[in-house]
Amino acid sequence: MKSSHKPLIASIVIEYCPGCRWLLRSSWMAQEILSTFESEIDEVCLRPCRTEPGQFRITCADKMIWCRKRDGGFPDIKVLKQKIRDIVDPEKDLGHTDRDRER
Repeated sequence: MKSSHKPLIASIVIEYCPGCRWLLRSSWMAQEILSTFESEIDEVCLRPCRTEPGQFRITCADKMIWCRKRDGGFPDIKVLKQKIRDIVDPEKDLGHTDRDRER
């Protein structure tokens, strides 16, 4: 059943360490996010962090959803999509990404 509420239109920021060469990882995640949430988000911004070595953070609607240092490494794309979905449109079906949740 479709929800009658309008999903939040949000911005995603992926902040990465250019010295660690994490641009490719960041751009791949941005592509995955844009493909999955084409009508729920306005943009994905890739922001190099030159002040904190080793930084990799993702925010959605100004909420920190992932920090490599806090959360221990990089997010699995499935987990990242679920965290974004929970903020922008909790009722959105992520297809095969959600199948493990139903078991």
